[in-house]
Amino acid sequence: MPPRPRGGAAYRYSPWGETVAKVNKKVFVFLGVDDGSYPLGITVKLKDESAHAHALTCPGAEPAGYGLGKSGWVSIPLEQKGAPAAELLCDWVEESHRVIAPKRLTAELDGR
Repeated sequence: MPPRPRGGAAYRYSPWGETVAKVNKKVFVFLGVDDGSYPLGITVKLKDESAHAHALTCPGAEPAGYGLGKSGWVSIPLEQKGAPAAELLCDWVEESHRVIAPKRLTAELDGR
């Protein structure tokens, strides 16, 4: 396991052959596998009801498996026609980070 950055910064981690981003030892975005065994996509946790509903309207999007969907996690494929634009994906990744990160880190982001 790579060393965690100090101060609670986000970092990349690749458990189970899947790349994820973590903050404070908790996953806030699943980025998929590099071996091509699964379609390109991301999984994020969206607590904002409108963002969650919007994400589920994307072609092929669905609540995440393994029971994560019940907690607001959404899997969004990126290879299909009509996939969300990069700017929207960045917004969803930021929201997922804010949901998972400690409040002090979120306050630091807001202070910048």
